[in-house]
Amino acid sequence: MKKVLIFGAGRSAYSLIHYLSKVSLGEPIQITTADLKQPDFVIPDNTLFEKVNIQDEDHRNELVQEADLVISMVPVRFHSLVLKSCLQHKKSLITASYASPEIQSFHDEAVEKGITVLMECGLDPGIDHMSAMQVMDKIRGEGGEITHFETFTGGLLAPNHEDNPWEYKFTWNPRNVVLAGSGNSQFIQEGKYKYIPYHRLFRRTEVIHIPGHGYFEGYANRDSLKYKDLYQLDNIKTLYRGTLRRVGFCKAWDTFVQLGATEDSYEMRNVSKMTHRDFINSFLYYNPSDSVELKLAHYMGFEIESIEMYKLRWSGIFSDELVGLDSGTPAQILEHILKKKWTISKKEKDMIVMWHKFDYILNGASKRLLSYLAITGDDSLSTAMAKTVGLPIGIAAKRFLEGNSFGKGVVIPVIKNIYEPILKELKTFGINFIESEKTINA
Repeated sequence: MKKVLIFGAGRSAYSLIHYLSKVSLGEPIQITTADLKQPDFVIPDNTLFEKVNIQDEDHRNELVQEADLVISMVPVRFHSLVLKSCLQHKKSLITASYASPEIQSFHDEAVEKGITVLMECGLDPGIDHMSAMQVMDKIRGEGGEITHFETFTGGLLAPNHEDNPWEYKFTWNPRNVVLAGSGNSQFIQEGKYKYIPYHRLFRRTEVIHIPGHGYFEGYANRDSLKYKDLYQLDNIKTLYRGTLRRVGFCKAWDTFVQLGATEDSYEMRNVSKMTHRDFINSFLYYNPSDSVELKLAHYMGFEIESIEMYKLRWSGIFSDELVGLDSGTPAQILEHILKKKWTISKKEKDMIVMWHKFDYILNGASKRLLSYLAITGDDSLSTAMAKTVGLPIGIAAKRFLEGNSFGKGVVIPVIKNIYEPILKELKTFGINFIESEKTINA
């Protein structure tokens, strides 16, 4: 009997758990899901639940020791704890999160222990890597030279399920959304290194058209440059990775950035007595006669009846409702306020969109290949986000248990023998890219 241990039972684990519960390897699979609280969904009959505090080293080690494979779906800050237990007991690990410098520092030890640490095997990072490398390897195999690569991904509400002017709700970790882009963004554009400071990030956007799905706006991710070596793009002229939102989102969201409401480096005072309105007003100048709305509109240069102000009103930030926290940083308070209106309901469906653009030269001609993915969730459990994060991990786990080798140490799925079978099986779940190609000049 093969034993799979999954740390983390959040909603993103739904599709992963249900996929693995149906996998047949010629022998039974015992799945154990471990978390501090029971999942919000019903787990399959052949799946066990173990209550565990991930910081409890003894309990964590006890569970890891019994597993044939460990999957980590816990918050990013806990992955290193899981990895340390995996190293101690020589158990391989798969997760969707970025291979941070801390995780990469364990590469040599993982090689020595003979284990695989497969990182970045979810959606973004994950499917973005795999789908991009599949196209790049194809272009290179034909003798082409890639000159430009741009890629954007967005987790959004599905059309006809948008009851708010932002056309957005939280479909992933809300904290990551609030802190998105903090720090400088860096990329290459037409052979020049470019940098966008955080306070300008949501004012430097691109409009992306996805056939059949309309227009979106994209803003730059923090660091596109680290993918230059990963994608083997030594002579690339443009390398840009970004996030997609509906058109108009960024201008309104920039309000929170300019106010300082996404700051996470200090705690505010008197939070227990703070209303939503107090929170916003704390960042504005004092004037006994002007309303908070008028002061904010003036600060941002908005008309008082503008669409941006309408979006902000809809979010509830001018309400006299208490925040409902005893303490918190501005970012934590903003997240708590927005979750009251931005939490996706059971009747709503989410949507994932991903878009790649490749410019390359082949036989002296300049060509452009566009590739895009758009997938809608089935319901509030089998969401597009849960499927695109969980299924790649599940497929990778199945292949590992079948005896397929991914290499030792910290690994990212940009290798053909990893990405090709995963992408092939994802197509059976409707996770499929549509491509179009044209010659730019002959």
